[in-house]
Amino acid sequence: MSIFHNIGEAVSDACYIWAQEMKQVFRDEGVLIFFIIVPLVYPLLYSWIYNNEVIHEVPVVVVDDCRSTLSRQFVRRCDASPDVRVLCHAADLDEAKSLVSRQLAKGIYYIPSDFDLKLSRMEQATVSVFCDMSLMLTYKAIYQTSVAVSQAMGGELQVKMARPYTKREEQITARPLDFDDVPVFNPTGGYGNFILPAVLILILQQTLVLGIGLSAGTARERNRYHELIPIDRHYQGIFRIISGKFLCYFMIYSVMGAYLTMVVPRIFSFITLVSWQDLLAMMLPYTLACIFFGMIVSCIVRYRENVMLLMVFVSVPLLFLTGVSWPQVSIPPFWQGVSWLFPSTFGVRAYVRMSTMGGSLSDVTIEYQALWIQTLVYFIITTIVYRHQIILSRAHALERLDRIGRKSEVVEQIRRRKKSK
Repeated sequence: MSIFHNIGEAVSDACYIWAQEMKQVFRDEGVLIFFIIVPLVYPLLYSWIYNNEVIHEVPVVVVDDCRSTLSRQFVRRCDASPDVRVLCHAADLDEAKSLVSRQLAKGIYYIPSDFDLKLSRMEQATVSVFCDMSLMLTYKAIYQTSVAVSQAMGGELQVKMARPYTKREEQITARPLDFDDVPVFNPTGGYGNFILPAVLILILQQTLVLGIGLSAGTARERNRYHELIPIDRHYQGIFRIISGKFLCYFMIYSVMGAYLTMVVPRIFSFITLVSWQDLLAMMLPYTLACIFFGMIVSCIVRYRENVMLLMVFVSVPLLFLTGVSWPQVSIPPFWQGVSWLFPSTFGVRAYVRMSTMGGSLSDVTIEYQALWIQTLVYFIITTIVYRHQIILSRAHALERLDRIGRKSEVVEQIRRRKKSK
């Protein structure tokens, strides 16, 4: 009977800790913001900003020193493209650079004075393209438009010089090696389908760790000894504490995870090729690993502001270390090893391959196993650090009882002295 009594008491304490954590989540404005509001609002805002996927009508300035029929034709074709809009003609490069520096234009097309002469002599002519590299999307639009127009005009010049007899000969002369440009896994070629799936998974980890860290900072501030575990009879078991906190975080982020991975992509029509069974199997270890990772981080947080400075600072490096924004093969081995410490590395890779590339759970076996290994390792570390917190809490409790005992002895001595007098 004592075994069942201990089990019942442990379950009761775990439920009590769960209830206290749930109250803390909804009472603390900071924790509520990171647990509920940020996961709900931030993905919508981020996705809405990049919902257009690509940009059109990028303003460019033209410096035409040739002023010939072919140079004007090149400018007209660039202006007629959907991605580029010719803002004006500048007298020289200095004037054009001034317009770019004032952000009135995003690039420059410079046509040299010998452009038409070289083409008439059947020599190779050049058109210089200057781009504002502060935004890669504008660079892409300006550069690709100039390449497409120059290739089209080059093909027409080849046809004129060859003087073919049939249309088929013209096609072969202008394009002897034909090819079809088919963007794989991103038909629109847009920024949203490229980066936002990774950002959604990273948001899940960062907001979870931030919320747990803020909650831990609040618990330390309310504790007279500034320790994470309060002096309470319900907080006397490692697994009771971990289970109660875990249930709170898992209940909230099981809903938030489904919202981020299933609802947001469909609202903005992002590519979603994963089945809900494979997604559930992948998100389970990822959520568990993030929760235990956040609980470990919370044990080293002394103040509420510390976790914000730490996690917000590493958000952008973590996105690069996933291998989505920057090629994984180009990441140095040392930093690849550092990236293995964070659940977002394997979670982002698995989700992108499954959702965007149409892979199944068997195609992300390495990432799936790594997430379960992280879950196990982080759980063990969590039990160790929480055991240390319980020892500190008991030490403070004994110290407090010792002080109370000494105080009572002094009071009793004073009373005896008064009675003896």
